[in-house]
Amino acid sequence: MRGVAVRCVFCRIVSGDERAVKVYEDELCLAIMDIAPVNRGHLLVIPKKHYETILEMPLKEASHIFGVACMLAKAVKRAVGAEGINIVQNNGRAAWQHVFHVHIHVIPRWIGDKLDLYWPASLSSFELLEEVASSIRRELEELKT
Repeated sequence: MRGVAVRCVFCRIVSGDERAVKVYEDELCLAIMDIAPVNRGHLLVIPKKHYETILEMPLKEASHIFGVACMLAKAVKRAVGAEGINIVQNNGRAAWQHVFHVHIHVIPRWIGDKLDLYWPASLSSFELLEEVASSIRRELEELKT
């Protein structure tokens, strides 16, 4: 863990070795202002314990940080007068994760702002959807055992 803390900017923030503007803190997580905000009020919720992705986190801790993110989203929306909020959490390089310590972005949004989260979607057949859903249900059962 000590080696991870030396390399990971969020671990350095949690330990107090790196400067950050704190918004919220409890025993499991910390919320800080993003130093390169997409919009005014953009903040990050990070677990105090190092996990590279949310897939490694115990469900109770993951649920807690998402609960904190939801609470902060309400406060951010009111504080900056946002018209909407994106709550974004990325896992792995293919999913645009750049800092490999779990973090949730709480991003205030306004109609016409510069943030573009577009992805090309296309309708799928119900047969294909059912096939994929069946595979997911099987994996879910495996994870429960």
